[in-house]
Amino acid sequence: MQEKRIKIGVTGGIGSGKSHVCRLLEEMGYPVFYCDDEAKRIIRGDAEVKAALRQIVGEEVYTPDGTLAKPVLAAHLCKGREAAALVDAVVHPRVAQAFAAFAERHAGAVFMECALLFEARFDRFVDCKLLVSAPLDVRLQRVMRRDNISEACALKWIGLQMPEEEKARRADFVLPNAGGEDTRQLLEDFLEKIKM
Repeated sequence: MQEKRIKIGVTGGIGSGKSHVCRLLEEMGYPVFYCDDEAKRIIRGDAEVKAALRQIVGEEVYTPDGTLAKPVLAAHLCKGREAAALVDAVVHPRVAQAFAAFAERHAGAVFMECALLFEARFDRFVDCKLLVSAPLDVRLQRVMRRDNISEACALKWIGLQMPEEEKARRADFVLPNAGGEDTRQLLEDFLEKIKM
């Protein structure tokens, strides 16, 4: 009998440690699909997406040799939600297709790491939603250290995301990751619950 497939979305605010949790999952032998990495791959290499982005952002979004001009795309995205939504409408469906294909290749638990799981409505592609959570002060310190930015800048980035309380309300499970817990043990406990 083939093992039933379950698709699990892993999300968390910036600095929550969701990437660390996903690395632990990979060490445990679970397949993890990274939405951000796939979106970057699609934006850089998919001919139809490149053509659509030239229409939306302008020809200068790619250099003459076809390389993505990241500052140009970033400037467009910073114009606000409407500008970002136009890009998302092109890229998100391709990422969703890639995840569906990835999940098809695996049995058992398949994980999707997605920072914007709820904002991008990618929660509709998974059976279970896991929120990696850490207190604001811990997240701030992690982001400031990782990206070498000021507290004000880190707070601004955090403020752009859906509030942690709202994510917790929408998640099926919350995995605390403040740094003092045994994250691997908490993950193993979560996986046992999923199997049941």
